[in-house]
Amino acid sequence: MFETFSHILLQQYWWIIVSLLGAILVFLMFVQGGQTLIYTLGKTEDERTILVNLLGRKWEFTFTTLVTFGGAFFASFPLFYSTSFGGAYWVWMLILIAFVVQAVSYEYRQKPNNFLGKRTYETLLFINGLLGTVLIGTAVATFFTGSEFSVDKMNLTLLTGNKMPIISEWKGLANGLEAAFNLQNLSLGLAVFFLSRVLALLYFMNRVRNTEIMVRVQKHLLYNAIPFVVFFLTFVIWLMLSSGFAVDPATGIVSMESFKYFHNLIAMPVVAVLLLLGVAMVLVGIIRPLTCFVKCGTKGIWLSGIGTILTVFSLLLLAGFNNTAYYPSTFDLQSSLTIQNSSSSHYTLTVMSYVSLMVPFVIAYIFYAWRSIDNKKMDIEEIQSESHVY
Repeated sequence: MFETFSHILLQQYWWIIVSLLGAILVFLMFVQGGQTLIYTLGKTEDERTILVNLLGRKWEFTFTTLVTFGGAFFASFPLFYSTSFGGAYWVWMLILIAFVVQAVSYEYRQKPNNFLGKRTYETLLFINGLLGTVLIGTAVATFFTGSEFSVDKMNLTLLTGNKMPIISEWKGLANGLEAAFNLQNLSLGLAVFFLSRVLALLYFMNRVRNTEIMVRVQKHLLYNAIPFVVFFLTFVIWLMLSSGFAVDPATGIVSMESFKYFHNLIAMPVVAVLLLLGVAMVLVGIIRPLTCFVKCGTKGIWLSGIGTILTVFSLLLLAGFNNTAYYPSTFDLQSSLTIQNSSSSHYTLTVMSYVSLMVPFVIAYIFYAWRSIDNKKMDIEEIQSESHVY
């Protein structure tokens, strides 16, 4: 079946898959958001134990999705992987370290003779929640704002001495950390941070059975929803009004185009509808618990969660489709990466496409595992009856 697809069709197919995985990852980062709220919502040891164990049952979903997203990106668009991960390595190293300390913290928080103490590992969980969300949001923003790098595939033919040929060369002085000093990038990073906290609060509403925690959850939902909306609108409005990186489909030449991403939105009405629908679902999922906490507050996570996936999915499609450079170079426009010039071969994408047919089965398994884990609400009595406690 996939053998009959053209190369460009396979490239578009894999950009859709990568975008969907990235969108699911952003939704699952409610775990990171929840980790930054452990001491805000949990005022006693029992309350903090409830929150940590509720999140501890989900952190592996986020980590696995992150690895899958990175693996899919590497296999389908290897030039992006070598350019970004090889050049902006400080950003990706900090993200990796943040997720490593997360895994260690969940496993060692309750270990006997823990000489570091629970608070140390809870602090590391907070660091993971802060760095993981802000840095990933900032990194994704560079899909629209660009980074300083150059690409020259002819370097593969230059074998001099013992030096390895390098296709991509990073020009940014801070090896990726400079992206965090771009206000447009930072606005998306902070939007992801506060969104993850909002989703975590909605998830706690759905799964926690503790009156004291629930009172604090509703109060902090408003406190986090407001900055999320402010930072997200700042990024989107800035994006719609800014120039973008357009690609001539005939020559492959990259040039700046005024209001490029707004034009993309108009040119792709399906994506525009998905974006508007996603934003509306996120907002309704937040507003309903604030107005009818007892009756419908527990369902907000699903409405806002699906809305988050649709919103991020749409934004990533805007970055890569409609003759747009999804990883633009501000150092050399013609080095910008597109889904055409950075993808794997037709054969590789074809083989991978057959593997992708297993994705629905994986999603079904995740759904089954999620339901099995969340078969009832969490309280201290349930934790005390468990054999394994985080």
